[in-house]
Amino acid sequence: MPTPTAPSSPPPGRCEALRMLLADQGQSWKEEVVTKESWLQGPLKASCLYGQLPKFQDGDLTLYQSNAILRHLGRTFGLYGADEREAALVDMVNDGLEDLRRCCGHLIHHKREADKARYVQELPAHLKPFETLLSQNQGGQAFIVGDQISFADYNLLDLLLNHQVLVPGCLDPFPLLSAYVARLSARPKLKAFLASPEHVNRPIFGSRKI
Repeated sequence: MPTPTAPSSPPPGRCEALRMLLADQGQSWKEEVVTKESWLQGPLKASCLYGQLPKFQDGDLTLYQSNAILRHLGRTFGLYGADEREAALVDMVNDGLEDLRRCCGHLIHHKREADKARYVQELPAHLKPFETLLSQNQGGQAFIVGDQISFADYNLLDLLLNHQVLVPGCLDPFPLLSAYVARLSARPKLKAFLASPEHVNRPIFGSRKI
Protein backbone atom coordinates (compact mmCIF):
# COMPACT_ATOMS: atom_id res chain seq x y z
CA MET A 1 0.00 0.00 0.00
CA PRO A 2 1.45 3.42 -0.89
CA THR A 3 1.97 5.85 1.96
CA PRO A 4 -1.43 7.54 2.31
CA THR A 5 -1.88 11.26 2.84
CA ALA A 6 -4.58 12.58 5.13
CA PRO A 7 -5.15 16.34 5.28
CA SER A 8 -7.15 16.95 8.45
CA SER A 9 -8.21 19.65 10.85
CA PRO A 10 -6.50 19.75 14.26
CA PRO A 11 -9.28 18.25 16.47
CA PRO A 12 -9.01 14.46 16.28
CA GLY A 13 -12.72 13.60 16.41
CA ARG A 14 -13.04 12.38 12.81
CA CYS A 15 -9.50 11.20 12.22
CA GLU A 16 -8.22 9.51 15.35
CA ALA A 17 -9.80 6.14 14.60
CA LEU A 18 -8.07 6.25 11.20
CA ARG A 19 -4.75 7.00 12.88
CA MET A 20 -5.27 4.20 15.40
CA LEU A 21 -6.00 1.72 12.64
CA LEU A 22 -2.98 2.67 10.57
CA ALA A 23 -0.66 2.67 13.59
CA ASP A 24 -1.91 -0.70 14.86
CA GLN A 25 -1.49 -2.20 11.39
CA GLY A 26 2.11 -0.98 11.25
CA GLN A 27 1.46 1.51 8.46
CA SER A 28 3.06 4.90 7.99
CA TRP A 29 1.17 7.88 6.70
CA LYS A 30 1.77 11.50 5.81
CA GLU A 31 -0.49 13.98 7.52
CA GLU A 32 -1.13 17.57 6.52
CA VAL A 33 -2.76 19.45 9.39
CA VAL A 34 -4.93 22.29 8.16
CA THR A 35 -5.18 25.30 10.46
CA LYS A 36 -8.46 27.09 11.03
CA GLU A 37 -6.99 30.20 9.43
CA SER A 38 -6.01 28.46 6.22
CA TRP A 39 -9.34 26.65 6.07
CA LEU A 40 -11.28 29.90 6.41
CA GLN A 41 -9.38 31.38 3.48
CA GLY A 42 -11.59 29.24 1.27
CA PRO A 43 -9.63 27.61 -1.58
CA LEU A 44 -9.02 24.30 0.20
CA LYS A 45 -12.62 24.08 1.40
CA ALA A 46 -13.83 24.77 -2.12
CA SER A 47 -11.61 21.99 -3.47
CA CYS A 48 -13.06 19.36 -1.11
CA LEU A 49 -15.89 17.32 -2.57
CA TYR A 50 -18.28 17.92 0.33
CA GLY A 51 -16.62 21.10 1.56
CA GLN A 52 -15.18 19.38 4.62
CA LEU A 53 -12.29 17.31 5.92
CA PRO A 54 -10.86 14.74 6.32
CA LYS A 55 -9.54 14.10 2.86
CA PHE A 56 -7.67 10.83 2.32
CA GLN A 57 -5.38 10.06 -0.58
CA ASP A 58 -4.24 6.49 -1.24
CA GLY A 59 -2.27 6.48 -4.45
CA ASP A 60 -4.61 7.78 -7.14
CA LEU A 61 -7.67 7.25 -4.94
CA THR A 62 -9.05 10.29 -3.12
CA LEU A 63 -11.70 9.76 -0.48
CA TYR A 64 -13.79 12.02 1.72
CA GLN A 65 -16.09 11.08 4.63
CA SER A 66 -14.39 9.43 7.60
CA ASN A 67 -16.56 6.31 7.59
CA ALA A 68 -15.92 5.70 3.90
CA ILE A 69 -12.20 5.97 4.64
CA LEU A 70 -12.51 3.53 7.56
CA ARG A 71 -14.34 1.04 5.36
CA HIS A 72 -11.71 1.39 2.62
CA LEU A 73 -8.97 0.66 5.15
CA GLY A 74 -11.03 -2.20 6.53
CA ARG A 75 -11.18 -3.83 3.11
CA THR A 76 -7.51 -3.07 2.40
CA PHE A 77 -6.19 -4.67 5.58
CA GLY A 78 -8.74 -7.44 6.08
CA LEU A 79 -10.47 -5.66 8.96
CA TYR A 80 -14.03 -6.13 7.77
CA GLY A 81 -15.07 -9.39 9.40
CA ALA A 82 -14.36 -12.96 8.38
CA ASP A 83 -17.41 -13.31 6.11
CA GLU A 84 -20.45 -11.43 4.84
CA ARG A 85 -22.38 -12.02 8.08
CA GLU A 86 -19.62 -10.48 10.17
CA ALA A 87 -19.20 -7.64 7.66
CA ALA A 88 -22.89 -6.80 8.09
CA LEU A 89 -22.47 -6.74 11.87
CA VAL A 90 -19.36 -4.56 11.59
CA ASP A 91 -21.37 -2.09 9.49
CA MET A 92 -24.17 -2.14 12.06
CA VAL A 93 -21.76 -1.39 14.91
CA ASN A 94 -20.12 1.43 12.99
CA ASP A 95 -23.47 3.01 12.15
CA GLY A 96 -24.44 2.83 15.82
CA LEU A 97 -21.21 4.57 16.71
CA GLU A 98 -21.95 7.30 14.19
CA ASP A 99 -25.26 7.99 15.94
CA LEU A 100 -23.51 8.35 19.30
CA ARG A 101 -20.69 10.46 17.86
CA ARG A 102 -23.16 12.89 16.31
CA CYS A 103 -25.07 13.24 19.59
CA CYS A 104 -21.84 13.94 21.46
CA GLY A 105 -20.48 16.32 18.84
CA HIS A 106 -23.71 18.33 18.78
CA LEU A 107 -23.63 18.60 22.55
CA ILE A 108 -19.99 19.69 22.73
CA HIS A 109 -20.38 22.39 20.11
CA HIS A 110 -23.59 23.86 21.50
CA LYS A 111 -22.71 23.63 25.20
CA ARG A 112 -26.22 23.99 26.65
CA GLU A 113 -26.20 22.97 30.31
CA ALA A 114 -29.60 21.30 30.22
CA ASP A 115 -28.54 19.27 27.19
CA LYS A 116 -25.31 18.25 28.95
CA ALA A 117 -27.15 16.94 31.98
CA ARG A 118 -29.58 15.00 29.80
CA TYR A 119 -26.75 13.55 27.70
CA VAL A 120 -24.90 12.29 30.78
CA GLN A 121 -28.14 10.82 32.11
CA GLU A 122 -28.90 9.06 28.83
CA LEU A 123 -25.33 7.95 28.07
CA PRO A 124 -25.68 4.51 29.75
CA ALA A 125 -28.54 3.70 27.38
CA HIS A 126 -26.31 4.66 24.43
CA LEU A 127 -23.42 2.50 25.68
CA LYS A 128 -25.47 -0.54 26.67
CA PRO A 129 -25.86 -1.91 23.10
CA PHE A 130 -22.08 -2.17 22.77
CA GLU A 131 -21.81 -3.96 26.11
CA THR A 132 -24.53 -6.33 24.89
CA LEU A 133 -22.71 -7.00 21.61
CA LEU A 134 -19.52 -7.78 23.50
CA SER A 135 -21.37 -10.17 25.82
CA GLN A 136 -22.71 -12.03 22.79
CA ASN A 137 -19.25 -12.53 21.30
CA GLN A 138 -17.14 -14.99 23.29
CA GLY A 139 -18.37 -13.60 26.57
CA GLY A 140 -16.85 -10.21 25.87
CA GLN A 141 -13.31 -11.53 25.71
CA ALA A 142 -12.73 -10.89 22.02
CA PHE A 143 -13.61 -8.01 19.71
CA ILE A 144 -16.90 -6.29 19.01
CA VAL A 145 -17.52 -8.72 16.12
CA GLY A 146 -15.87 -12.09 15.56
CA ASP A 147 -12.42 -13.15 16.69
CA GLN A 148 -10.36 -10.62 14.76
CA ILE A 149 -10.14 -6.85 15.04
CA SER A 150 -12.19 -4.77 12.61
CA PHE A 151 -12.29 -1.11 11.64
CA ALA A 152 -15.31 -0.74 13.93
CA ASP A 153 -13.15 -1.70 16.92
CA TYR A 154 -10.88 1.28 16.32
CA ASN A 155 -13.88 3.58 16.00
CA LEU A 156 -15.44 2.18 19.18
CA LEU A 157 -12.18 2.43 21.11
CA ASP A 158 -11.72 6.04 20.02
CA LEU A 159 -15.21 7.02 21.14
CA LEU A 160 -14.89 5.20 24.46
CA LEU A 161 -11.54 6.82 25.22
CA ASN A 162 -13.07 10.21 24.44
CA HIS A 163 -15.98 9.57 26.76
CA GLN A 164 -13.68 8.51 29.58
CA VAL A 165 -12.30 12.05 29.44
CA LEU A 166 -15.59 13.82 28.80
CA VAL A 167 -17.65 11.87 31.34
CA PRO A 168 -15.24 10.28 33.87
CA GLY A 169 -16.56 7.02 35.26
CA CYS A 170 -19.02 6.48 32.41
CA LEU A 171 -17.74 2.94 31.82
CA ASP A 172 -17.95 1.87 35.47
CA PRO A 173 -21.36 0.21 34.94
CA PHE A 174 -20.01 -1.69 31.93
CA PRO A 175 -17.31 -4.19 32.93
CA LEU A 176 -16.98 -5.69 29.46
CA LEU A 177 -16.49 -2.31 27.80
CA SER A 178 -14.00 -1.30 30.50
CA ALA A 179 -12.00 -4.49 29.96
CA TYR A 180 -12.28 -4.06 26.19
CA VAL A 181 -10.74 -0.58 26.34
CA ALA A 182 -7.89 -1.86 28.50
CA ARG A 183 -7.30 -4.90 26.28
CA LEU A 184 -7.24 -3.03 22.98
CA SER A 185 -5.19 -0.16 24.41
CA ALA A 186 -2.54 -2.70 25.42
CA ARG A 187 -1.92 -3.94 21.87
CA PRO A 188 1.78 -3.06 21.44
CA LYS A 189 1.62 -0.80 18.37
CA LEU A 190 -1.62 0.80 19.49
CA LYS A 191 -0.25 1.32 22.99
CA ALA A 192 2.77 3.12 21.54
CA PHE A 193 0.54 5.34 19.41
CA LEU A 194 -1.75 6.21 22.33
CA ALA A 195 1.28 7.19 24.40
CA SER A 196 2.80 9.31 21.62
CA PRO A 197 2.88 13.12 21.95
CA GLU A 198 0.98 13.38 18.66
CA HIS A 199 -1.99 11.61 20.22
CA VAL A 200 -1.72 12.87 23.78
CA ASN A 201 -1.46 16.52 22.76
CA ARG A 202 -4.44 16.51 20.43
CA PRO A 203 -7.65 17.97 21.85
CA ILE A 204 -10.62 15.73 22.48
CA PHE A 205 -13.62 17.59 21.11
CA GLY A 206 -11.82 20.78 22.09
CA SER A 207 -10.51 19.31 25.37
CA ARG A 208 -13.75 20.13 27.15
CA LYS A 209 -15.39 17.86 29.69
CA ILE A 210 -19.14 17.63 29.70
